[in-house]
Amino acid sequence: MSQDKRKSPPPIVFIIALGLIGFGVFKFLPGLFASKSSDTSTPTPGSPSTPGASPSGAIATRISLGNQILVTSQTTPEKQAGVTAFAKGDYKEAVQRFQASLQQNRNDPETVIYLNNARVSDRTSLKIAVSVPSGSNPNIAQEILRGVAQAQDEINTRGGINSAGLQVEIVNDNNLPEVAKEVAAALANDQKILAVIGHNDSTASLAAAPIYQEKKLVMITPTSSTNNLSGFGSYIFRTVLNSGSTTAPLAEYIVKQAGKANIAFCYDSQAAGSASFKDEFIASLSASAGRLVPIVCDLSAPTFNPNNAIADAVSKGAEGLMLAPYIERLDRAIDLARANQGKLALYSSSTLYTFQTLKDGQKSVDGLVLPVPWHPETNPGSTFPKNASQRWGGVVNWRTATSYDAAQAIIAGLQQSNTREGLQQALKSPNFSAPGASEDVKFLPSGDRAGSPILVQVKAVGKTGYNFSLLR
Repeated sequence: MSQDKRKSPPPIVFIIALGLIGFGVFKFLPGLFASKSSDTSTPTPGSPSTPGASPSGAIATRISLGNQILVTSQTTPEKQAGVTAFAKGDYKEAVQRFQASLQQNRNDPETVIYLNNARVSDRTSLKIAVSVPSGSNPNIAQEILRGVAQAQDEINTRGGINSAGLQVEIVNDNNLPEVAKEVAAALANDQKILAVIGHNDSTASLAAAPIYQEKKLVMITPTSSTNNLSGFGSYIFRTVLNSGSTTAPLAEYIVKQAGKANIAFCYDSQAAGSASFKDEFIASLSASAGRLVPIVCDLSAPTFNPNNAIADAVSKGAEGLMLAPYIERLDRAIDLARANQGKLALYSSSTLYTFQTLKDGQKSVDGLVLPVPWHPETNPGSTFPKNASQRWGGVVNWRTATSYDAAQAIIAGLQQSNTREGLQQALKSPNFSAPGASEDVKFLPSGDRAGSPILVQVKAVGKTGYNFSLLR
């Protein structure tokens, strides 16, 4: 998504079409935005929920267990009635309303989470949080929420975690580091929160991580790849691969299989994940006997000009162009692809694995190669892709899978201990593993995910569609 622009919701027919070709995508609109405060409530872990309980102050407009709608693009009258009932502590009515809303719109993960929260509100439950950019990038937010909602629904359907229901509090951080700090402080101060899934952007995760580490609250980010999080602290984990793990196979493919030795690079200097990817890729490119073509191409610069960047790269002998955009300035990478007009082979970080890339890029991104931690065809024996497709009405992408894995890891850890410290010790154990979307979730001593990336390529499907396909 661009820094200021907002896309209008795609027609439902287009949504279904995209789902059928292997890419989950759903409607979105701008959401809520608020500012400072903190949460001072300190209920005991494992105790029954307090009716209508929520943080106080302005931060309360960012946090919801079911008492307000944060993803405003996914709103129905029944969902609104559900959150009203939830806020009043009328959980029976909330359950009925949320169920009715899902009958109208089944691909709304926020409602699935609120429904589960309402169902277990009258009994002993364990609570975690998930922080997403529901206001600034609701499409990405929903991709993450779908994975968490699916894991929550599965464990609660099986009777919960050692008979305790799992509740998930949703938080809107808008991908902003200053907001992420406020969110982290509020969540850390609520002793009933046992773990946090998030944050989405690497810069936001880096801002929040010191607070979680200091307060001894487990954070598992499903999407932040910056190497600066590796070994950050004993309470910091991730289920996405770090930048260093993804660049080596990509560079080797580019130089040795695609035969493109001279590569120019465009990145976003204001985004930690983009900068980390750039450093790692340059090292991997050199190790693969490739050469970095020196150009000035900063996607965050006010003077950024895609035509000038392409012309500069071509004039200096580049054969390929690597794109590492910030998720909130995705349009600039797509502008580069359009300006390229097929002159240079295109490569990118996993950030470009989005609906917007396919929808706006079209023919311009045909052939784009990028590394991802998961793809629906990764493990033919896995039941996750089929279950996700049936639940959400379309094939989901890697962010949903890694978010599911983060939730699965927390669930497995909480089955061993339902305290913050006990959960951390379980995750840190060298013998720890949890069933994931494709393979078991295991953590390295650094807190990084153990595993290898998969290379995918944008390919034409039919006469007008495009899809991310496994590169075989």
